[in-house]
Amino acid sequence: MAAEGDFLIRYRAVSNKLKNISHNYQFFILVSDLKNMWKWFVCLRSCEQTLFNAAGEALALTDAARLFLASEQETRALRAPGFDENMQAAMNCYSFAIKVCIEMNQPVMAASLSLELGNALKEMNRPGEAIVHFQRAAELQIQTPIEALLSLWEMASCKILTRDYDGALAVLSEMQHMCQERGLQLPGTNTPVGAFMDIIAKCEISRVLLLMLLEPPPQKLLPEHAQTLERYAWESFDSHSQVNFLPENVFLLLQSVVMACQEKDTESLKALQTELWPLLSAEQNHLLHLVVQERITPSGQGI
Repeated sequence: MAAEGDFLIRYRAVSNKLKNISHNYQFFILVSDLKNMWKWFVCLRSCEQTLFNAAGEALALTDAARLFLASEQETRALRAPGFDENMQAAMNCYSFAIKVCIEMNQPVMAASLSLELGNALKEMNRPGEAIVHFQRAAELQIQTPIEALLSLWEMASCKILTRDYDGALAVLSEMQHMCQERGLQLPGTNTPVGAFMDIIAKCEISRVLLLMLLEPPPQKLLPEHAQTLERYAWESFDSHSQVNFLPENVFLLLQSVVMACQEKDTESLKALQTELWPLLSAEQNHLLHLVVQERITPSGQGI
């Protein structure tokens, strides 16, 4: 209690001197002696607010958030019981820091903090909570399409982890549309190039697998999803010309997967899974595994 009282006396004494900016260094000396995170956070943020230093306030909030986050990670590593108080404090600090960055008209900084928090939650096996932060990052990155698409990809990944397959399909469809609308294109064509082409290819594969997993009835199939499945129908003439962003072998294998699912041919689907396995990402292989399991144990049991 004596130590706490001494701290408060020193805090008030230095705070009273903040009217004179030349005394600001004394405040940082006080901060450097702190051992508890909440004291560090209160003092430094209060200092920056008093000096109307928004950049310093954002930095103080970010540092405090990372300290709380590190403490939460340490608690989890030790498997110690707790009430999630450090994680809640970290999320609050991140939220305030993002707000300050937005007020400073620094959307890139705000987006990076949203991504940092989203990635931390995802690594802690809390993808459901991470979704909103990846979505916020994408909204803040509206002027930088590639970064926004990468944030949306993380959002779709979290929806898959939480088994919100309809939501993941909607996000991936939005990403493909964004690539077509805002991506760099070859002169005189509507064909995106570079990273935009790669993102379209990844989205296409995942969307086809999600459609095979969900199997929406024809009356509930959205027009863009119906168009996607039509490209993989055997009846389509020169179908690969419509999906030239995919290697021909991947396209033919996906076409075979669609046919096997429609014919409910489980054995062929298993054989196709083996061939596709080295060509897909870990997440796409997970989706393909769910598709196979759903055929083996239907009526939603595989999902």
